[in-house]
Amino acid sequence: MADNSWATRLPKVKSKAELVHETLRQAIADGDLRPGQRINMDEVSRNLGVSKIPVREAVKRLESEGLVTSQLHAGVIVSEVDKTEMRGVFLAREAIEALATQLATERVDDALLAELERVQNAMRTELDRGATDRLPELNSEFHRILSSASGYRILAELTEQLLMTIRRYRITAPRDDKNWRSVVAEHDAIVEALRARDAEAAAAAARAHTTSQAGHEMTAND
Repeated sequence: MADNSWATRLPKVKSKAELVHETLRQAIADGDLRPGQRINMDEVSRNLGVSKIPVREAVKRLESEGLVTSQLHAGVIVSEVDKTEMRGVFLAREAIEALATQLATERVDDALLAELERVQNAMRTELDRGATDRLPELNSEFHRILSSASGYRILAELTEQLLMTIRRYRITAPRDDKNWRSVVAEHDAIVEALRARDAEAAAAAARAHTTSQAGHEMTAND
């Protein structure tokens, strides 16, 4: 039998549709494309230098993720955030992140701790500069690292979906400097529990963090 192990070493080349999807998804997450805003597909095609085919493919994927909707006579619209559903989103995040963090404790090593500390230091640097633009993505990166460390792809995917929904929700209730410092302090508690290899404490710290932030966000949007 031929040895095809070389195939696993080939770099993954992203298709044009994947690149368009990532670009639009990031614009939605950052609030550059806001809820209710129409996406001009001709403009996207022109600006990204691709044909309409990969744009349509990317939009179909975004629609399956609930990020955009196709409306008769209106075209493709960035989906509104359903505030009545956000309570369920926060409850799901609390359960999933507590589980992912608990599982990550079983796999924690110096490399994981260094990655988390790198993100924490970057967040502190941004706060000391009085800059907040990068903080949402850095915060998401912290939680992506944790969910990946759980060892379960499904937990990482669910975490990513929840983070996207919450980031879009936060566009209407941006965090202030005081709250961002609370986020960093709550992250610190998670990291310390991981460093101690204390799974129970790590899960409790993750749960406390998500509960705290859910309280802030729901109050800010009242």
